[in-house]
Amino acid sequence: MSVEGSPEWPGATWIGILDLADLAADPDPNAGDATGRTTGDDPTITEAVCVAPGSDGFGRARILIRDGLAPVHFVEAPLADGRVRLPLPTRSTPDRDVVDDVSLPPMSVVLCTRERPDHLRGALASLLLVDHPDFEIIVVDNAPTTDATERVVAEIADERVRRIVEPVAGLSSARNAGLRAARHELVAYTDDDVVADPGWLRGLALGFSRSDDVVCVCGTVPSGELRTLPQAYFDWRVSWADNLEPRVYSMAMPPEDVPLFPFQVGVYGTGANFAIRRDAAIALGAFDERLGAGTVTRGGEDLDMFFRVLVAGHALATEPSSIIWHRHRSDNDALLSQARGYGVGLGAWLTKVAVTREHRRLAFSVLRRRHRAVARAGAAYGAIAAPPPEFLSSVPSSVGRVEVFSVLAGPSALWREGRRRRSRVRRAAANTHLAGKHS
Repeated sequence: MSVEGSPEWPGATWIGILDLADLAADPDPNAGDATGRTTGDDPTITEAVCVAPGSDGFGRARILIRDGLAPVHFVEAPLADGRVRLPLPTRSTPDRDVVDDVSLPPMSVVLCTRERPDHLRGALASLLLVDHPDFEIIVVDNAPTTDATERVVAEIADERVRRIVEPVAGLSSARNAGLRAARHELVAYTDDDVVADPGWLRGLALGFSRSDDVVCVCGTVPSGELRTLPQAYFDWRVSWADNLEPRVYSMAMPPEDVPLFPFQVGVYGTGANFAIRRDAAIALGAFDERLGAGTVTRGGEDLDMFFRVLVAGHALATEPSSIIWHRHRSDNDALLSQARGYGVGLGAWLTKVAVTREHRRLAFSVLRRRHRAVARAGAAYGAIAAPPPEFLSSVPSSVGRVEVFSVLAGPSALWREGRRRRSRVRRAAANTHLAGKHS
């Protein structure tokens, strides 16, 4: 991911990738140097010294080490003179969990955007480099006020990319418009402030292949830029790239290490990187248009879909080999706004759970069996209000409290957004009736 400005704090961290498969094929690549150690006749690379282009001003590097598509782990190390020295793990046998071109299913990519042409241009450039033989890109122009998005799509002029307009503001409305327009059964979603890894769609396809009952796959969303303290705080706050082991979740086999399952929605993933089977999403009622950015509730539509997939009896897979790099908010005002939105969205979704009888009964059942885990989870969420000391000099100390207390605004937000939507439906029906009388 290109850096949008200069590093703004001493701990600014440059982000990169090192593929062990490439290193094994060429242990002395042009991009850097690697030292090797020989055991018998088997040379094993134990350390790499890699060039970090564009790292001026950065003091550290975070490198994703992977083996082909499979991520191994993240390594952080100091940067010196534009280079970083990395200890390397012993390479395991090559990843056998791959989906070949013959069995790769066609996919529809839905990218929802609203008046952010510069972000959109970068995201589309990365999507067009994704390694997949058959996919389309649907750009959903949500409630546009200018022709900026239309112009970006026109200048790209790629037959795989088409633009549709969703006039009703709201991320769920935009996601549903993309779902309706999709030509393929597997529909992948991402945002406009991202860079897609070339193996993104192959990773999602791999997730669907892990079990016949998987209808939703969530990928990994690592930080793509850590040049400011607000970005570093958000990176500390979220867990979008913590789990590098593929998993399949289902109500038939509740995981012991996720005590609040299926309500512990943060372990699955986020709306910037997931895919769903089109027919299953439609059968579930699609995305709840009361939830999501651009509405009063400001979020929660992705959590709601993941939860409904599971309680409907389907399986949800997490697939770390599917990677989308995300650019976090880089200043404090945007960070505070995002924290407020996450809190309100979570509160709105929890309200929806509470007022749905079968979901409420399931919640009470989990609470009875896991009351101690619930208390620990509540304490952990409350701890968001106390960020680590290194953030206190530049990140508002209130940002965690804003998120926690914004949850309380969720019930009212859900009610107000529901009322707005009902009013819009009534006006549309009245206009249709009048049009019919005058025709």
